[in-house]
This record gives sequence, C-alpha cells and structure tokens, in this order.
Amino acid sequence: MDLALLRTFVTVHRAGSFTRAAALLGLSQPAVTSQIRTLERQLGRPLFLRQARGVTPTTIGDELAHKVAPHLDALVEIAGTGLDDDHAPRTLHLAGPPEFTAERALPALTALTGENGRGFALRTSFGTAEEALEGLGAGHHDLVISTARPRGALLTATALCDEEHILIAAPRHATHRESPAEPAGIPVIEVHETLPFVSRYWASVFDSRPTAPGTVIVPDLRAVLACAVAGAGLAVLPRYLCAPALERGDVVALHEPPVPPLRTYFLAVRTGTLALPHLARAHDWLLRAAADWS
Repeated sequence: MDLALLRTFVTVHRAGSFTRAAALLGLSQPAVTSQIRTLERQLGRPLFLRQARGVTPTTIGDELAHKVAPHLDALVEIAGTGLDDDHAPRTLHLAGPPEFTAERALPALTALTGENGRGFALRTSFGTAEEALEGLGAGHHDLVISTARPRGALLTATALCDEEHILIAAPRHATHRESPAEPAGIPVIEVHETLPFVSRYWASVFDSRPTAPGTVIVPDLRAVLACAVAGAGLAVLPRYLCAPALERGDVVALHEPPVPPLRTYFLAVRTGTLALPHLARAHDWLLRAAADWS
C-alpha cells in the first residue's frame, strides 16, 4: 500500500476536512480527494462520510487510522532525526499571547536555541487563542501557547501551567474604597470593552458582575499595568506580570481571596508532529521551565 496515500489519509482523518488537509500537505484539494478515492478503491471500503462541512470517518476509517498513524509518526521521527543532524538549524514557528510569550516562553526558549549546538531558529507571532489555533491547524505555526484547549483530532494539547489573577491598583485607590466588590468610583483598566479579566475575576470571587465600565482600554496587559501604576484605576492582572510592581509598592492588591482565580495555559501542536526532534525539545523545555513558574 502506498505510504503517500496513507499519509494523506491520516492527515484528512486528523483535519476532518479535505481542504484543511490539502493545505497541510501542500497539495490541491482535488489531489487529496483523488488519493482518498484511490485508497478507498484499494480497500474496497469507504473511509469517510462526506458532509457539508468537512468529512467524518467511518468505523473502517477510524480503525485504519488507529493502526496506521503511530507507524507514520514513527517514520516522521526517523526522517526528522536525520534532518536534525544537519548543520543548519530547524526553524520553530511559535504563536501565543504577547505578554505571556514575551515574559515567560521566549526567555526559556531562547536559552535553548543555542544549547549544545543543537538549537533551532525561532520565529514568533502574537494573536488570540482562536487565531493561533486556527493558524496551527492550517500549518502556519508549529507550536502554540493557548488559553483554550483545542478540540478535535487535528491538534493535541498539554497543560503547561496555571496563572493566578490578582486585583490591583495604585496605593491611593486602596485608601478610600468602600468594598472590593464595589469599586466605589475607581476607574477600570482593561484589554477590551467586554472587560474579560475583570468580569472573570468578579464572577469567580464575588459571584457578581462589575458595575463600573472600562475607562482605559488598551490591548496589552503590560500597558494595563503601566496605566495602573500611573494611577489610572484598578485592573486584574496575572500575578507574575505585576509581582515586581507589587514588591516595589507601585501597586497594591485590593483583595486577597482564599482561592484566587486561575487561568490555564496549554501547549498545542498538530497531532503527530512531536515526532520532530526540534519541536519535541522545545515542547519538553517549556514544560520543564513551567515547573518553576509561580
């Protein structure tokens, strides 16, 4: 049986779409369709049910994927190891949220890029979880840091770490507030008009919604912190990001709940690609580094 046909089959099975599989394989959609039909003729059984949006594997298709995929991934690993011995470094395309990627992931990964002469080149892009995961599925990225766990067989996710969220403001705002659940006129600084961080904090800690609208909206948590330090109002930020400002006294915690709100980060890859050595090293290195993040 032709390995190229099996590779196309596994890609379609994971992608759930001829169109997405074609993009990942660098083929045209008609070529992917033709290869799947050829494989179905050879087996004498249908492998996919065509639907309005994508395809769904038949029980025969699921059985074949279960048997074939691990062996194809092993072949990718063998081929990747051979490429990894080349003097030219492989390039890792990383995507994630700008603040976490800049403050956490990139310092860890850049320490690995020259490790023992077996490093890799690094290309980074920023975006929302939805944009990054869509780009990963389309083959634009190799590794994505996401606050959303991807669904489906195309992508595989591993929990990376949890970040604690804290309600902060400049010290002068802490002296006259009436209640942490009622900002008492303290302006709100946020990354979006929907107040995603403040709303999540209020729902988790106070079981309510914030009553004050956003006064300063800026789409970067580091800028939110700078505005809070300048006294523009209260904000909800990851503790790791505002810890130095807390230690200096530039901002103070307005509330210390017994169980602080947490948000989980995931490392996402296309299923099977961890067989590539440079990608596996980056993945494992981030997981090890995350063990020391608090």
